[in-house]
Order: sequence, then C-alpha cells, then structure tokens
Amino acid sequence: MAEATLVPRIYSNFRGVDFRGEEINLTRSPDSLNVWKDYKETESIRTRPGMAKIYSSATPINGIYEYKGSTIIHAGSGLFKKDGAAITMINTMMANRPSQAFVYDDVFYIKDGTSYFQYDGTTSKEVVGYIPTTTIARNPMGGGKKYEDVNMLSDYRKNSFLADGGSFDFFLDVVSIDTDYAPIVTLNGEVVPPSEYEVYYDEGRIKFLNVAPDAPLTVGQDNVVVQFKKAVPKYKAAIKGCTILQVFDNRVFFSGNAEYPNYVWHCSLNDPSYVSDLDYYREGMDEAAVKGLVAGNNALWVFREPSHSNTTVFYHTPTIDEEYGKIYPSVHSSVTTGCIGKAINFGDDIVFFSERGMEGISGDVTTEQVVAHRSALVDRKMTAEAKYRDMVLAEWEGYLFVFIGNKAYLADSRAMFPNENHNEYEWFYWELEKEVVCATVIDGMLHLGTADGIYTLSDLTSSVESYWVTPKDKFKHPHKLKTTNKRGCVAEATGDISVYAKLEDTDFELIGTYENVTDYFVSRIKRKKFKDIQLKFHSNTRFSLETVTLEAFIGGYIKR
Repeated sequence: MAEATLVPRIYSNFRGVDFRGEEINLTRSPDSLNVWKDYKETESIRTRPGMAKIYSSATPINGIYEYKGSTIIHAGSGLFKKDGAAITMINTMMANRPSQAFVYDDVFYIKDGTSYFQYDGTTSKEVVGYIPTTTIARNPMGGGKKYEDVNMLSDYRKNSFLADGGSFDFFLDVVSIDTDYAPIVTLNGEVVPPSEYEVYYDEGRIKFLNVAPDAPLTVGQDNVVVQFKKAVPKYKAAIKGCTILQVFDNRVFFSGNAEYPNYVWHCSLNDPSYVSDLDYYREGMDEAAVKGLVAGNNALWVFREPSHSNTTVFYHTPTIDEEYGKIYPSVHSSVTTGCIGKAINFGDDIVFFSERGMEGISGDVTTEQVVAHRSALVDRKMTAEAKYRDMVLAEWEGYLFVFIGNKAYLADSRAMFPNENHNEYEWFYWELEKEVVCATVIDGMLHLGTADGIYTLSDLTSSVESYWVTPKDKFKHPHKLKTTNKRGCVAEATGDISVYAKLEDTDFELIGTYENVTDYFVSRIKRKKFKDIQLKFHSNTRFSLETVTLEAFIGGYIKR
C-alpha cells in the first residue's frame, strides 16, 4: 500500500482577526480575544495589558488632557488638575458630558457643548471674547471705514471717531444698543466721566453735554472711542454649543452644534477668543450633521452624516482673498459616503466611520478623492455593536483604537494588505473590564476614562483571559480525510496555555494544559479521519504565541 502523504503546517507570522466567516488566511484568526502584537517587545502575539486604575472618581471621566506637565481631568461637572497625588479643583461649572480641549499660546481651552473655558495654570474662567473695533475714522454723524467684524463670543464693540471740534452728538454704527451696560467713552486715550455725556440707547447716540471734543492734534488720527454693548444671544450660543474642535492653520475650527448641524466656524488668526460673525461655512444645502473635522493633506476635512443629496465630505484649503484676506472656501469632494461615527487622521491616513465600517480617503485636494475601505476584516462584528455610533478613537503604539463600550478594535498601521484596488488594515479585538468614555495619550501611555476613574493599559501581571483560534485547515486537500501525526503539535510560546482542538462541526475539546512555558511545548493531538481541524490556544492568565507546527497524513477521499 502506498505511503500516505504527510503535509506539515506551520502557523506563524500571525496578523490579526478575520471575522468575515469565510475560509481565511492561516495567519489570521476567525475568533481571537485580547491579544495583539506589542512591537516594542516582540513580533509574537501576546495577551494585552490589563487596566491599571490610577485615579478614582465618583462621576464619569469626560476628558483627560495634558497641560504644563499636569493632567487635567474633566470628571462629572468638575475640572481638576492632577500633579502626582495632589488634586486641585479648577472649576465646578462643566457639563457632565464628553469634552474637547486644546492648548493655544500656552493657555488651556476646553469646550463641553455648553461652555467654553480657559485656564492659564492658575485661574479658570469663561473665555472672554476680544472686543472688536467695528468702525474706524468715523465722523460724528456716521460714515467711516468698516474695520473689524463682530465677535460672536463678545457682547461688546467699539467705534472709533474723528472729532471735528464742533459736534456734540456721536452716532454709533448700530442702533438699539443694550441698556444694561453704560458705554465707556475715551477722548485722546483718557476716560471721559459719565457725567459729561448722555446715552440715547434707542438711537445709538452719545451726546457730549458741555464741550464738543476737539479735533485730533494729528490729522486723520481717531481721538474718540466708544465701547458699547450690542449682544446677539444666538451668536455665543452657536459657538458654545459646538462639540467638535480642530486646530488647523493657526485657527480653531468649531462644529457639532445640534441647532446648526451643518455649520463650521473658525476663530481669527492666533486668537481663540475671536470668532467673526462672517467666518462660517455651511456644508451642503441640507442639514445633515457634521460628525468630524480632520486636519490633513494640507486641508481641513469635514465629514457629515449620510445625505440625500450625496454631499457628505467637504474640504477647506487656505486661500488669499484681496478683500477678506485668508479664507477657507468650502469645496465638495467627490466622496459621497456619509460618516455616522467619528473621523481622525491616523498616521496621515484620513479615515472616518460609515455604516459599513472604516473608510479612508484616497487622493488629496489636487486629485479626485475616492473612498477606500479599511476594515473589511472586522466589519460584520464592529458595525453590529449597539454603541457603534458613539465610538471613542485614540492612536497609540501604532494602532488606532476604536473603543465601543467595553470593546476595542485595533487597526494595525504596521500591517496592511492589498484588497482589490486598495489597502486595508489588519485588526485585533479586545474586550475590556470597563466601558471607555474617553481616551488620550499622556507621556506615551494610553489613559482611559471610565464611569469610575482613569485607567492605563500598563498592568502586565494580572490575569486577563485571552485566546487565539486558527482557521479551519484542510491541509491542502479539502476532498480527503486526514489524520494527525502522532507526534502532535509543537508550539513556540510562553505562559500558561490550554490547547483545544475542533473537527468539522464539533465543539472544541481540551487536549491539554501547559503551565509555565518558557520556550515551547508539545501537545499530543490525536485526531483521525477528519475533514478540517482548528486549534485554540487559551489562557486565563497571560501568554504569547510565536509559531505552531502541526502535521497530518492525507488519506482517502471523503465519502458523501
């Protein structure tokens, strides 16, 4: 009788999960939990770090930030500064919801969709809007030159006049100014006592009572300035209600206000306290909401929800206008796929999350943009998550972490593969002990905000259940029966590991448990006349796995 063919199989160079439910590459797993590649240490897959609690809170952690060597914590309605074990209260006026923050000119700014605060390391206060001078070179009766735009973050404005030596009445550039504020008048830089003038609020007029201001000593140099109040309540509310921030081209862009779902505003150059009432853009003609702002590829990218008009992705590039200076005109990209999750610049890959999963933008503002899918390996599981739309994104150790509740999907920037005409990421899948509310990297360590405190992924000793399952393997002969070599399988691994085997549609059966493995172990797998086989390497503590070698003899044809 002819000797049976022996087919050796080496499982190695593990790449990640593949949840598509089809016959998959032997380097991927159809079912894996809590493993990854820690590239700083090894190319093997290993159990993820555990969650180590570094800060306890009675209220949810809504934001974690780094500022001047301290950690700024937004917990519940409070904002705190953490220096080692010392905790300092900054303010108690925050909204109990996720926030966003940035540092500009050494000042910390934070928004929570209700308020807009700044903190310089000592004092916290609501952002006080810059007071613009809306008109200069104005004659007492009117005219002049428009100078600065109205600031949406300020209730106040200034008018600058050229006195003529004979006029007592000075008319502001608006009428019906607010009566709850007494205008401040200066003449030649000196404050004029309120007893020397009257204010006619309905007319927007200041009347000097005793002496008409002299003409300026320097011809053409304004010498009368009036500061007054003209509040437009919806202006402040528009900016304070924004929940999405992005710094781009030395400006801060704001969006995410539910009352203005498709609007984007930006502040003036180098001044987060000044948002001109003219510096806004309406993205599309319908009201599909903006879901993400991302800076990258020399543009600001705006991602909206799916739209009936298929106008979902826009971009803005700096442009010099002769009249208005630098502007950011809105251009509709050629991408029509909508964003329902979040968007981020992941290592210069502009990505967003649609109903189908993670999408990337191929092309830039100089070429036609095309959507390239990035998550085919995990779409079926990830998009079915109940909290998919409420995901939290963070980039750490070369991975994009997509936190959905207590689940984490990790896109590996170091491992991509071609899929038809585009590249996709390899992925890993974790289940954490806590649901993640926010995430950020401080001093090279990923910090996770949860309902009861802050955790880091730094615990390398506590027990974490993890496993790796190999794909169904037919040993190159799908139509023939197989029998494993009696020598079993050899696994290069470390840790405490249990090995299971599964044939066709049976359940996994325990083969053996191997403790304190430091190099390799041999598992006596004895299975006969099977069509295909899967192995499962499981640990309730911690393990790593580099290669697995299994041999099978090929027998006769499978009988139907």
